[in-house]
Amino acid sequence: MINDIQKASIWKRFAAALLDFILIATIAVGMAALISLITGYDKANDRLSEIYAEYEEKYGIDRTKSIDSLTEEEIKRYEEADKAISQDEEAIKAYSRVINLTLVITSLGIFSGVMIGEFVIPLILKNGQTVGKKVFGIGVMMTGGIKIKTVALFIRAVLGKYTIETMIPVLIIIMIYFGSIGIIGPVVLGLILLLQLILLAATSNNSLIHDLISDTVVIDMASQRIFDSESELIEYEKKIHAESVGKSPY
Repeated sequence: MINDIQKASIWKRFAAALLDFILIATIAVGMAALISLITGYDKANDRLSEIYAEYEEKYGIDRTKSIDSLTEEEIKRYEEADKAISQDEEAIKAYSRVINLTLVITSLGIFSGVMIGEFVIPLILKNGQTVGKKVFGIGVMMTGGIKIKTVALFIRAVLGKYTIETMIPVLIIIMIYFGSIGIIGPVVLGLILLLQLILLAATSNNSLIHDLISDTVVIDMASQRIFDSESELIEYEKKIHAESVGKSPY
């Protein structure tokens, strides 16, 4: 191919990703706080805490203590309290509401951050550039050498970065926190990280999951020529070929 891909360096990509992470996290936290206020998360969480406190007082237990530090008598009271809580409809509803709100608030907060940082801003700055990529002089284009398409940018941001690379790990972490998933959670997290490292090292364009599914590549803006369309790229290659033939002595 005449228009060779001028890949961005790993260090520039890492630095840009770090800056973008800070921006996206700030937006996500702000949106999550707003959604939390609207949905009444604090009230639901306080009610759940009150229910737990009532059972702690009733059974004489302290749920903040490690299970390893409890005596047999304390463990027995702990199990009795858990059994009673599991049969308490109000406790079950309060627990379910807190978990559901946690998932909704986290999902919508992160979605807002990713949509603004990885889709809206690149649409404004052009060439798939986020704030971090703009600062470090790198961008994104289709692997064929043309400008990134809006559909590809959406797939890259929403399906790749948000769904696969962010929300799957976040949901697993939430389930681990609430104790609703076993060893499979950390295993899946490890496999996702391992897959990303393998793709980064083994693919010709040092692609991650979001680049593979959107057919994009991260490039150095200073040295990469990006074409508006495939027809423009073809015309350029014809021109270069004709010039090279014209210079040939044969």
